[in-house]
Amino acid sequence: MTGTEHSSAAARVQTRISVADPKIMVNLLGPKDEILRLVERTLVSDVHVRGNEITITGAPADNATAERLFSELIELIEKGETLTVDAVRRTVSMLEQNTTERPAEVLTLNILSRRGRTIRPKTLGQKHYVDAIDENTIVFGIGPAGTGKTYLAMAKAVQALQAKQVSRIILTRPAVEAGERLGFLPGTLNEKIDPYLRPLYDALHDMLDPETIPRLMQAGTIEVAPLAYMRGRTLNDAFIILDEAQNTTPEQMKMFLTRLGFGAKIVVTGDVTQVDLPGGTTSGLRIVREILKGVEDVHFAELSSSDVVRHRLVAEIVDAYARYDAELEQSDQQPVRAVPGRPNRRR
Repeated sequence: MTGTEHSSAAARVQTRISVADPKIMVNLLGPKDEILRLVERTLVSDVHVRGNEITITGAPADNATAERLFSELIELIEKGETLTVDAVRRTVSMLEQNTTERPAEVLTLNILSRRGRTIRPKTLGQKHYVDAIDENTIVFGIGPAGTGKTYLAMAKAVQALQAKQVSRIILTRPAVEAGERLGFLPGTLNEKIDPYLRPLYDALHDMLDPETIPRLMQAGTIEVAPLAYMRGRTLNDAFIILDEAQNTTPEQMKMFLTRLGFGAKIVVTGDVTQVDLPGGTTSGLRIVREILKGVEDVHFAELSSSDVVRHRLVAEIVDAYARYDAELEQSDQQPVRAVPGRPNRRR
């Protein structure tokens, strides 16, 4: 229950929120009041808690923002979530974007659950990405490291398999370094390539019972293979994920996309800022948007540093590199200045 009344200070009002359930209030405050302190630092309005009542004092617009934040946090708790500092930060970030989606709905959208652990989107960009996978046959998830591109795609693949929407999952990635250094690695061909596919196996173990994975792979229900193994095949009734797609050539990208069969879905993930192809080779991921522009049922989902779900510093590192690259590109485009008595050259 909320109420608003004018304060003695000019242009400042008080808004009161009553929290009937003591357990909700305890969760809202957090251990040693850490959630409350974070909320106080985030909001412009002053926040005071006494008993089961939260008093917000400030300008009407600032109070409205505070009230909306508390409303979303309370709804998260009512839906069974234990509030964390990370969840509060993500809620604030979504509210600042001023979109129609409510943070409480985004942060409680379950994709997959196993042994008490639930996989769900943690940012608005991730929610839009997951929705795009539901609504389109081919989706490109493009963004920096740590934005959950591959992890969420694999969760959707497992969800589709369990719901019998597809009969198999195919996970693939280009083994760029394996192609260059294969002879120097010990073991059989599979053992040589395995390190490049290991991240996909690791994600699978988070989503399925480990003891069932070998059985599903032996039956062909789950296949993990280098991109080169896709040539010449037509993939029907499958959920197909191409990971690290920035390391495909244009020809490899075309080859992969034309494997699409009936009843199949493709998700392509990659980061165009981390291309490992030999110098001068064009990345298939960098040019595919222009090639497929306007093609129906193909969607490009852009994730950014605001969608990074690793350590806080990862987002800042991504932004710092983006600024550096932009400055470098700008300096390369500066006209060459003539220096008397010296040949023209770029500094």
